Order: sequence, then structure tokens, then C-alpha cells
Amino acid sequence: MASKPGILTEWPWTCLGNFKYLILAPSVIHATYSFVVKEQDERDFSHFSIFPFLLTRMLHNQIWISFSRYRTAKGSNRIVDKSIEFEQVDRERNWDDQIIFNGILFYLGMYVKMAHHLPVWRTDGVILTILLHAGPVEFLYYWLHRALHHHFLYSRYHSHHHSSIVTEPITSVIHPFAEHIAYFALFAIPILSSVLTGTTSIASFSGYITYIDFMNNMGHCNFELIPNWIFSMFPPLKFIMYTPSFHSLHHTQFRTNYSLFMPFYDYVYRTVDKSSDSLYHTSLERKEEAPDVVHLTHLTTPESIYHLHLGFASLASRPHNSTCIQYYMQWQRESINSVIEDAILEAEDKGIKVLSLGLLNQEKELNRNGEMYIRRYPQLKLKLVDGSSLAVAVVLNSIPKGTTRVILRGNLSKVAYSIALALCQGGIQVSAVRQDEYKKLKERLGNTEAANNLVQYSESNVTKTWLVGDGLNEDEQSKALKGTIFIPFSQFPPKKMRKDCFYNNTPSMLAPKHLENVDSCENWLPRRVISAWRVAGIVHGLEDWNVHECGDTIFNTEEIWEATLRHGFRPLTVFT
Repeated sequence: MASKPGILTEWPWTCLGNFKYLILAPSVIHATYSFVVKEQDERDFSHFSIFPFLLTRMLHNQIWISFSRYRTAKGSNRIVDKSIEFEQVDRERNWDDQIIFNGILFYLGMYVKMAHHLPVWRTDGVILTILLHAGPVEFLYYWLHRALHHHFLYSRYHSHHHSSIVTEPITSVIHPFAEHIAYFALFAIPILSSVLTGTTSIASFSGYITYIDFMNNMGHCNFELIPNWIFSMFPPLKFIMYTPSFHSLHHTQFRTNYSLFMPFYDYVYRTVDKSSDSLYHTSLERKEEAPDVVHLTHLTTPESIYHLHLGFASLASRPHNSTCIQYYMQWQRESINSVIEDAILEAEDKGIKVLSLGLLNQEKELNRNGEMYIRRYPQLKLKLVDGSSLAVAVVLNSIPKGTTRVILRGNLSKVAYSIALALCQGGIQVSAVRQDEYKKLKERLGNTEAANNLVQYSESNVTKTWLVGDGLNEDEQSKALKGTIFIPFSQFPPKKMRKDCFYNNTPSMLAPKHLENVDSCENWLPRRVISAWRVAGIVHGLEDWNVHECGDTIFNTEEIWEATLRHGFRPLTVFT
């Protein structure tokens, strides 16, 4: 939000949330119906193609977003070292509003008779569009942009865009509604001119909008990707095509490099930042960073690709493109293990110290909590961490003080067994709900004194503290007392089915304030909260522990808990 929001700051459909797409529904239905019902010679393909074109624009932007976050995480050719935080991610999540706005105007434009039945190509229209953009549009944008930096307009509108010092492709379209009206009026000059002169075509219309999207996205990347040989072959190109580093200076210096896509007017009016050339060359020469710690995670849902990037200081995250569904298919396990193995070997070659296995990458059924790789490559210098010890420590420290009895329910795992053992040894009674769970736990505890604290669930040993894993269903939750606290020990949270109970987050910790560039996490965790399995890898690297944590290995939970607190991570205390 701008520091002093002016009129028409908010988008008109903000209150609709995700239902905002319904605004386009009547126009899309009408265009589609007309195209299908009318005779072939009366069909207007240009009208029908607006909706597919809008979808293409969204895909185009999403490709830039994913590519940018991947490249930024690698660190090569990076321009600005400052971090991206959740505040920026949240502020920029409405990047599709401008596509909806454009869609409304495109459909309205179809009521102009000269905009009907457009040809696919007209050379004169394409040339006219290029000339009008290079002349009036670039010139007027330059002066509009300078006006927006006047303190009156800047505080009411443009400061919202400049809240993002470190830019991403989608930063390019994050403006108040009033600004987008002004920008559309500018970009409409070539479009309307070609329509009114009868020279427009589908190619000139869609090509021009695609050019704007491409240049906007490219110019707001936080890495330099325009090779120097292009400017060496054609030196005047520096006046008609900007680069990411050129525009990045506008976001860090504010009073220079105002041009849209063509720096020509900055050179004419002497507003070019003096460090433009040096920053360009410095960014091109910047090498890929070698992190100390890599967290190997995977997608959980199709939309989770939006949140791939996580990087901070010398630490980074590396995703791979498997979804949860694939992990439950036995015939996919070999290929998934192959991907994980390749990542481990690549990390080993790059001198990475620690690789932590996230989510289902460390499932016992998949690779025995990572032990398979250690056995296969016993000479690994890199340390593999499954994070179970810290997950156990988080759960143990989440149990309310004074608790004498807990119920353990859910698919048993390495973490569950360790929690049960620790609690029984600590004199806390553990109730197992199902017979098979009780037998498995009893077998693990053996004939020890601690095993006496393991009991089978009955009405007489009801408690309001439930430790739960995967597989907790609605029927089982219905048996819990009002006010029960569900504390997960699994990677994924249980489905919340009781409004009169409390649900903890999955094992996780709040990142310290000095930990930079934390802009993504599991989508079921609060902002700046990192899963225990990720934190474990970070602490392992910071402590420089020269051991693996895989297979059945569990560290001293008190020791790793104290080390984690010492490095500034904090437990969560609020139930949700």
C-alpha cells in the first residue's frame, strides 16, 4: 500500500477475493457461445481468442516467476543482495489483477465495429504499432514516470511499487489501480491508432501486449541475463533496450533510469545512473553461490510451484518436481530415489556441507530415512540429515507442562517411536488407540521399565493431549474431549474437524529476525515459520556436526534443542 493512499488505489474487485475471475465470465461465455453458434463465415475469431490470450499471458508471467526464483536461488548474475521477505510476496500476489482489468477492456473494445473480424497479420499495422511505441508511448511514459516520482503522486500511488527494493518479474505490474488506468491509456495509443486506421491485426495486438509483458518481466528480474556480446555486435542497442541491472538501479536509487523499455530518453534528459554500465558488467561476472546447506524438498500441490524459492545468506533450498501423489506409487519410487541421489551427488561435487531431506524425501518406505544413500556412498563428505531429532524435540517441548498422560495416534514413524520412548522414560503415560499401534510400540520399547508407561487406550485413561500423525480421521477426532490439544508429529498437518479443540502446527520453529530472505515455507505454516526438518539441517551446518542423521539414528534431543535455541530459533506457543 502507498504511504498515503490516494483515490482509486484499491482494485474495484478486491472484496471478491478469488471470485474476482467471475467478472470475466459473462464476456467469455458470450464470446464462446457466439463463436460456436454462428455460421462459419460470421464467426469472429478475434473476439473468441481474447480469453485464450489472457490465459497465455498468465502462463507467460508464471514461467517468468518460476524461472526468476530458480535463478535467484542459484545466485549467479544476481544484481541486488538484499533479501525478499514475506511482506513483498504477499503484496505482489495480486499480479493477475492487471490481466483481469485488461480483459475487461479488451472485451469492451470488441463493441467497436472496426475491431471485429481482425485479420491474422497486416504488415502496415505491425510497423505502425512499433513506431508509435518507440515514439509517443516511450516519450510520454518517461515524463509520466518522472511525475509519479513527485512527492505528491509518489506518496499516494507510486511508492507502492517502490516498496519492492529487490524486484521480481511480477513486481512490474504491482501498482495501484489508478496507475494501471494511466498505463493502459498509454499502451492503448498504438492499439487504438491501428484500429482507427483499419490496419490492426491479431498479430499486432497480441504481439504488442506480449512484448510489454516480456520486457516488463525481464526488466524486473534480480539477475542479469542479457549477454554482453549483443551490445558489442550492435552498440546502439543500449539506447533502445534496457537490462535488468539498468532498471534495478531505478528501484535502489529512485531518481535515475526512468525509461520504460528504451533508455534513450534517460540519455537525452541526463537521468541515466552513472553506475549503470559498471553494475551491468559486475552482475554478468557474478558466479553461482555454493551454499553450505541445501534442503531437498518437493511440490505438495500444483500451485506450490509458486513458492519454490527459499534462500538466505549461505543457505539455500533446492526443489525437485515430484508431487505427493507420486510418492505413494511404488513404481515411481525408483525414479524418485534416482532424482534424490543425483541431487546428493551434485551437492557433494559442489562442496556442500549438509543436505537435509524434506517432506516425503526421507520416508522409510522410500529410502529408509536416507540410510540407503549412506550405504551406497559410504565415503560421502556431505552429511545427510533427516531432521527427526529436532522434530522429536519440538513435539516434546510442545506438550503442556504438568501433563501426565498423552494419546498417541496416527501412522507410526521414526519420530513417533522416539517420542513414545522419551515420554515413557520421563514417566509420562502413553496411550495407543489401536491394537496394532500398541503392539508395534510395545515391541520397540521391549521389556524395560519405561514400557510400563505404555498402555492401551480406554475410557478410563482419557486425556486432552493428543500426539497425532498421518491417518487421523474424523471418527477418531470425534472421540476427543472438548478443549483437546492436537500436537502433530508428522510432516503434514491433520485435517481440522473440531472447532472446540486446539491444533498445533506441524513440528516447526520461528526463524530469527537476522535470518534473511525467508520468503517461502510449507503452505500450512505461518509466515517466517520453518519446519523442524529444515531447521535441523541449518543447525547441523552451523554447529558443523560431522555425522549423518539417517536411518534409525536419533541425536540427543536436549542437545539439539539447546543448539537450535542458541542460534535464535524460537518455539511456537500459540495454538490454532
